[in-house]
Amino acid sequence: MLDDEGKPMLNKYGHPIMIGRKPPTVTGLALALGFSTRMALLSYQGKKEFADTITRAKTKVEEYAERRLFDKDGCNGAQFSLRNNFSGWYDKPQTDLDREEQQLRIQAAKEKLGQGEKDTSLFENIVKAAGGKFETD
Repeated sequence: MLDDEGKPMLNKYGHPIMIGRKPPTVTGLALALGFSTRMALLSYQGKKEFADTITRAKTKVEEYAERRLFDKDGCNGAQFSLRNNFSGWYDKPQTDLDREEQQLRIQAAKEKLGQGEKDTSLFENIVKAAGGKFETD
């Protein structure tokens, strides 16, 4: 947005006012790169030859979200994005004990399934919450 003199108009934080621009997001990055989902991009990031490039692009999105933490209008959305799309952003730090407990719960769920447990909803939720893949084979 330009003022009467053709100079960019600035918001109260000194940043240029942009109309019609969307904030950078991981999902937007995935779509711009031709992926069908955010998770497909995150999986592709695991490939050695693309890890640095995708990590750098995601870091730009992360940096934008981090800046929004200081903006009262974007703080909640920024917190959500950082917690769900980037490692290391937690309300409380995860300890080795937390990770050990998760592994024990996953193991217990798999054992119960192996013993013929019929109601798998609780176990499915435990495994998924810990970041594991739930399979009933």
